[in-house]
Amino acid sequence: MTASLTPAGESRAPIVPIAAPRPVIPVRRAYSTPLQAVRRRQEALERLAARRIVPPMPQPEALRPVLVPEPAETRQYPAVPLTCREVEVLRTWLLVDSKSEAATDLNISVGTVNTHLARIRSKYAQAGRTARTKASLVARAIQDGLVVLDEL
Repeated sequence: MTASLTPAGESRAPIVPIAAPRPVIPVRRAYSTPLQAVRRRQEALERLAARRIVPPMPQPEALRPVLVPEPAETRQYPAVPLTCREVEVLRTWLLVDSKSEAATDLNISVGTVNTHLARIRSKYAQAGRTARTKASLVARAIQDGLVVLDEL
């Protein structure tokens, strides 16, 4: 051991740490029989199952009587007399990205597609169901059962 110097120049004996005694931790001995181990395990599981962390709060909906909502009225729209070709042009145009693609798929010109769409729009307007945009034509086609939403 070497002596250490303090700031004033005095020598001091080195400090040696002394190990503190370790605390005694009681160890549970093994169960005497496997049957006792099973019983204690079952009792512990039953205590855990009986314990509740937060008591359940009564829900306001659970206290009210359940009311079955009335079925929504199915709205009847006036029928629009579209020809088979108009339905074909409308469906094709709704399923592709542009009028030119619809024209190519149907082997007609873009002008013919525009003519069919103009007639379709005028027929819907006469029935009191205006459809000025593609989105409104989609809505009318779905309402009339010409197109299913999954197809789009």
